[in-house]
Amino acid sequence: MPAYSTLIFDLDGTLTDPALGVVRCMNYALTKFDYSPRPEQDITVHIGPPLELTLEKLSGSSDESHIDELAAAYRERYAEFGYRENTVYAGVTTMLEALRNQDTRLGVCTSKLQPYAIKVLETFELIDFFDFVCGTPGKMAKSQQLRELLENDTIDSRSIMIGDRNVDLQAAHSNGLQSAGVLWGYGDLTELNAEQPAHLFERPEQLAQQLTS
Repeated sequence: MPAYSTLIFDLDGTLTDPALGVVRCMNYALTKFDYSPRPEQDITVHIGPPLELTLEKLSGSSDESHIDELAAAYRERYAEFGYRENTVYAGVTTMLEALRNQDTRLGVCTSKLQPYAIKVLETFELIDFFDFVCGTPGKMAKSQQLRELLENDTIDSRSIMIGDRNVDLQAAHSNGLQSAGVLWGYGDLTELNAEQPAHLFERPEQLAQQLTS
């Protein structure tokens, strides 16, 4: 019996590098409301957590309705251009092919809105690797997304969540799931080690080798 029934992947920072689109869409939203544009490094450090949390930090506003306006502006550009401004990480497609060849069940759980997650996966020809794609309907923590996947029997307790940020691993652990961290995204070794994942991978081929053996 395989060690894990389902491998659940985060999207941004794990399967694709979204930096170009995220930076451009974030600055589009900020400047639309007369904020100064932010340099790339101020924005990319926030890739991973939900969009609204990032907008709160970058704008300095805690006004929920204003954050919603900023998020709508971000998504306005993202829906037209941003979803295409991704790059699939080197080795990811080969990794997914190897996992599929072993009949491994695969899914995606991302903080992106569901339609955008599907558009990214379709655009970069990754969609067919996955048995399910779980994006958010709006403001929902990843821990709640995983809880709903468990409750509706999309996944079971032998599933593992794989991601590049501590929020991915924390969401897994809060639902009694194992986790794995990847080091080619936006979380560093210190951040991921603090969550005590079952696995840490430096390269996609390592993941494919270890999680199919």
